[in-house]
Amino acid sequence: MTFFELLLIAAGLSMDAFAVSVCKGLSVQQVQPRHYLLTGVWFGGFQALMPSIGYLLGSVFEGYIVSFDHWIAFLLLSLIGGNMVKESLSGDEECHDSSFSLRTMFLLAVATSIDALAVGVTFALLPDVHILSAVALIGVTTFLLSACGLKVGNLFGLRYKARAELAGGVILILMGLKILLEHLGILSF
Repeated sequence: MTFFELLLIAAGLSMDAFAVSVCKGLSVQQVQPRHYLLTGVWFGGFQALMPSIGYLLGSVFEGYIVSFDHWIAFLLLSLIGGNMVKESLSGDEECHDSSFSLRTMFLLAVATSIDALAVGVTFALLPDVHILSAVALIGVTTFLLSACGLKVGNLFGLRYKARAELAGGVILILMGLKILLEHLGILSF
């Protein structure tokens, strides 16, 4: 998997955290430097942790599913991406409170990173993924996009939330399709 492909996956995974950060920014009167740091560390940290766990789980079961692993990767990425597209088109404009408490941030970080767990399983099934580089890139990308989302929400409100989720979903679906087509021999890069 190329750096660019990993970057696309990282950006796609980061869109949930970006959308929640936009809502956080909307709910805070004055965004302070500690808000950027808290948001980035919580979301970026969990987006890096979850694929690591998924990778370990996927590695355990890899021997059992190697003959159809490309279908699993395609299905997981398509389901995650499809759910993000569906959420972006639903029109729900839910926002969270302005709290940056340990409990609130933990729950939001877990909720926005569950899909990264499934992507970690997918990484275990792909032969050319260096997991440490992948999770570092996902964590840093999410850190930066979450901090940006906080600022965007504080400045512009919910205008970009749905577009971010839609873009993230489409990216994940396309990456899943690419993996499937490569394994079937239809596409080669």
